[in-house]
Amino acid sequence: MNSADLGRRVGVPSTALFTDQYELTMVQAALKAGTADRRSVFEAFTRRLPEGRRYGVVAGTGRVLDAVENFHFDDEMLAFLRDQRVVDGATVDWLADYRFGGDIWGYPEGEVYFPGSPLLRVEGSFAECVLLETVILSILNHDSAIAAAASRMSAAASGRRLIEMGARRTHELSAVAASRAAYVGGFHTTSDLAAGFRYNIPTVGTSAHAFTLLHDSERDAFRAQVDSLGRGTTLLVDTYDVTEAVRTAVEIAGPELGAVRIDSGDLLLVAHRVRQQLDELGATETSIVVTSDLDEYAIASLAAAPVDAYGVGTQLVTGSGHPTCSMVYKLVARAESADPADPLRPVVKKSLGAKSSRGGRKWAARRPDEYGVAEAEVIGTGEVPADLVDRQLQVELVRGGEVVAREPLEAARDRHIAARAGLPMSAMQLSRGEPVLPTEYV
Repeated sequence: MNSADLGRRVGVPSTALFTDQYELTMVQAALKAGTADRRSVFEAFTRRLPEGRRYGVVAGTGRVLDAVENFHFDDEMLAFLRDQRVVDGATVDWLADYRFGGDIWGYPEGEVYFPGSPLLRVEGSFAECVLLETVILSILNHDSAIAAAASRMSAAASGRRLIEMGARRTHELSAVAASRAAYVGGFHTTSDLAAGFRYNIPTVGTSAHAFTLLHDSERDAFRAQVDSLGRGTTLLVDTYDVTEAVRTAVEIAGPELGAVRIDSGDLLLVAHRVRQQLDELGATETSIVVTSDLDEYAIASLAAAPVDAYGVGTQLVTGSGHPTCSMVYKLVARAESADPADPLRPVVKKSLGAKSSRGGRKWAARRPDEYGVAEAEVIGTGEVPADLVDRQLQVELVRGGEVVAREPLEAARDRHIAARAGLPMSAMQLSRGEPVLPTEYV
């Protein structure tokens, strides 16, 4: 967490144990073999997009930078590793001094990606790079999945406001990360106060059905809410009878009523009826907010409804059916020693089926067509073709262990909107299909 990206640093913990045991046992074995210091290049990428998705969204980069910066072992952690005999004493001593001192390049947060895109390139010694594998994948896989779902919902909403409200549908810490990723993907506000506090995301919220049921009548509940929160509040109108609730809401708040929320029923039909009723009562500026297990398909189905905002929970924080991006983190090049003059040579995992990878330290660029619309994701090693030099996607994130790419979360959100706009129009289709851009290796 950092002042630019998060707004506040809140008890930043070490991320060193957000890892798998085999990362540490590999370091132990490499230290004994004398290979731990070999200069190495790891890359994070996905071999395929989730079924039916046409593009992916990079999210979590800012959180990755925080995780790298705070990846260190304190005395209590080291005692745990020693007492549990996770690794030997010599490795514990090595871990005591661990700080990542290498370089990281990657796609900037909010950018779109495709199969094979080298989303993150981590360079340094084998030992210092391999330790970061699990925490990097944990963040990127989760946040990018949420951001991709949010992006699809944002496209379906066609400019109407989107409220993230999934905190109660996932782990409390995942909820905060999901709010952040949803904001990158195009959502406007969140109901989660922890996300608002940590990431400066605008927060919203008024009342639930329980508040109406608490009072002796719906009128009493509406009066209490308006007296407390003002005429611009949002009143929940489907606890009992929607028509009567809308009439009561306007009587109490007047035409200045901010919004009504509908959380059940045939949302298309009810929204039309409520809009007509509001207009007849003179509340022509009162907005309609709909909730109730929405996803991108439900949002698209309401395109013709007089809806002003959508509240989305479960489907958003679970990636709308795809809660992970299946990203992997692979060694793609290494030298024979730690000497910077020692050349890197490609290494590649050769597995049966679809689990093979491509070796070499890669660059990536997006080639536009004659109209300026992206037509291919181009990935290569070695020299970048002259016509693609200015189209490269990777940016420097960490240099010599120091983060050099802090940015406000708003910048990532704006970047995503621009990146999505640069894709072919078919990228916005919700029907299942292949990635909207082919991946070309040169």
